[in-house]
Amino acid sequence: MSSRDGNGAGARGRSGGAYPPVIVVGAGPVGLTAALALARARVPCTVLEAEDERGAAYFRSTGSKAICFQRDVLDVFDRLGVGGNIIAEGTTWTTARTYYKGHEVRTVTFPAGAGGGVGLLPPWINISQARVEEELLAAVTAHPDIDLRFGHRVVGIAQDGEPGGEVAVEAETPGGTVRMRAAYLVGADGPRSAVRTLSGVPFPGDSFGDRFLICDIRADLPFPKERRFHFDPEWNPGRQVLVHQCPDSTWRIDWQVPDGFDLEAERRSGALEERIRKIVGDGDYTLVWSSVYRFHERCAERMRVGRVLLAGDAAHLYAPFGARGLNSGVQDAENLAWKIACALRASDPAAADTLLETYHSERWAAARENLRVTGDTMRFLVPHTEEDRRRRREVLERALEDPRAGDRIDSGKLAEPFRYGDSPLTTPAGPVPPQTRPEDPAPGDICPDALCAPVGAAEGERVRLRSLLGPGFTIVAHGEAEAAAAARACADLPMDVVPLALERVDATGAAAEALGHPQGTLLAVRPDAHLCAVLPPGTPPGRVRSAIERACGARAPARRGR
Repeated sequence: MSSRDGNGAGARGRSGGAYPPVIVVGAGPVGLTAALALARARVPCTVLEAEDERGAAYFRSTGSKAICFQRDVLDVFDRLGVGGNIIAEGTTWTTARTYYKGHEVRTVTFPAGAGGGVGLLPPWINISQARVEEELLAAVTAHPDIDLRFGHRVVGIAQDGEPGGEVAVEAETPGGTVRMRAAYLVGADGPRSAVRTLSGVPFPGDSFGDRFLICDIRADLPFPKERRFHFDPEWNPGRQVLVHQCPDSTWRIDWQVPDGFDLEAERRSGALEERIRKIVGDGDYTLVWSSVYRFHERCAERMRVGRVLLAGDAAHLYAPFGARGLNSGVQDAENLAWKIACALRASDPAAADTLLETYHSERWAAARENLRVTGDTMRFLVPHTEEDRRRRREVLERALEDPRAGDRIDSGKLAEPFRYGDSPLTTPAGPVPPQTRPEDPAPGDICPDALCAPVGAAEGERVRLRSLLGPGFTIVAHGEAEAAAAARACADLPMDVVPLALERVDATGAAAEALGHPQGTLLAVRPDAHLCAVLPPGTPPGRVRSAIERACGARAPARRGR
C-alpha cells in the first residue's frame, strides 16, 4: 500500500507536473469498485479515504449492512478479478416467499443459473457488505496502478472549465494539508458526501417515519435458503419482518418498528431477547450485530458536474427493499470508469464531454427508476394516507383467497440492470427481421450470458460468454471473418475493439440461442456488457465503426422517420 504525498504518480498534466488521471474519494465498496474498474481500463488512480486504515478487526466488527448481490453485479466483480471468493462464500438463493399473517401469499422463483462444467452465475447471493469490501480492498491494495491513502479527508475542490483542464483537491491528513490535481474526480464518499457538498449539488428527497431494526443472528435454524418476507406476523403485528440467510449460519432479520424505537431500552428490558426468540425458537443463538435505521429516498440533482462525477450513496439513497442501493452503486462505478478511460484517450474534446455527460443521463435515469420502484414499495410497506392503508389491506386480504392477487403485493421489486435503450450512445434498432423473437436482446440491453463450449475444448469444458468480453468494446458475430473485419475497422478508436466469433467458442449453439437474432447479426458490446448496437446481417464494417464511435461520444446522426 502506497502512502505517497504531493501530486502522486500518474499522467503528465498540461502544466508539466505529474498527477493521477483520476482521484476517487471514498474507499467503500463503490469507490473501490471504481478504482478497480479504472485500473482494468488502464487508468491509474489515487483513492482518498477520510477514515483510518482498515484491517481484519474492522471487518469482523462491522455488521452486514447490504447483503443481497444480483447476478449482473457479481459479473462486474468477476470482471474485476474479485468475484471468485465472493460467489463461493455467498449463500445462493433462488426463491422469494411472501407471507401475510402466517399464510404464504406469493412465491417468486429465479432460474438457478447452474450449468454443466463451469456454471452461470447465481441469480442472487447473500453475503455481508463488509466481506465484499474486504475482497475489494485486498485487490486494490495489491494493484500497482492504484494509490490508496487512508486518513485523507477532502475539504476543498476547485475545477476549471477549459477543455483538458484539471480538478484540484485539498485534503487534511494527520501530517498536514495535501493538495493534488487530477483530470477527473469521482465522489463515492457516501450519503454525507464531501464531494457532493463541495460541488454544490442539491440532494433532495424524503425520509420515512417508521424505523427498521436490523440484527445479524448466528444460529442453526431449520429455515431454507430463501428470502422470506412477512406482512403482519403475530410476532410483529401491523408491521413487517424480512429474513435472509447469510454465510456462517448467520441470519439477517429486519423488523419494522415504530418511530421513537429505543434499541438500548429494548435490550435492557429483555424485549429484544423476546423479539428474537419468536423467530429462532429455544435454541442457542448469538447476536452478532444490531442497528436501527431510518430509510431515505434521495437523488442528487446532478451526477456529473464538470470533471466531478458522483456515484453510489453520494448520488442516491434508496430504501433497501429490492436491493437497489449497493447493486446500483457498483453499476455506477463501472459505467463511469470506462467513460473516463475513453474520454482521457479521445482526440476530440467535444466527444469526450458528450460521453461524460451520458454518465449523468444514463445513471440518473437509472436512479430515478430505482426511486420510483422503491418509493412504491415504501408506500405499500409504510402507507402514509388512509387510501394507501386501505389499498394495502385489500390487496393482502384478497391474496389469502386468490393466488393471482399475490402479484399486487409489493415487498420490494428486486434489482435488475437498467436498460439504456434511450441513451444517445445507443444505435437505435432498425426494422425487426421476421425471425426475431420478443425475448431477443435489443440495443441498450445487457448482453445475455450463456455457457459456451469452445471448439476443441475438453469434453464438458464450458466458459461463460460474458467472461469472453474484452475490457473495451467487443464485436460478437457468428463468423470469425466478419467479426475480425468489423474490429479492424475500429482499430484507431479510443477504446480497444476486439472480435468474438461464435463459431470458435460456441460449439453447442448455447450462446447463439441466448443472443437470438438471425445468423449474420453483429452485436457491439460496451465495456460494461450493455449492447450499444444490434446490426442486421450484411452490415458493412463502416457501420459498425459508426455505432462504436457513437458509443464513444461522437455526435449521433439525426434519426430518420420510418
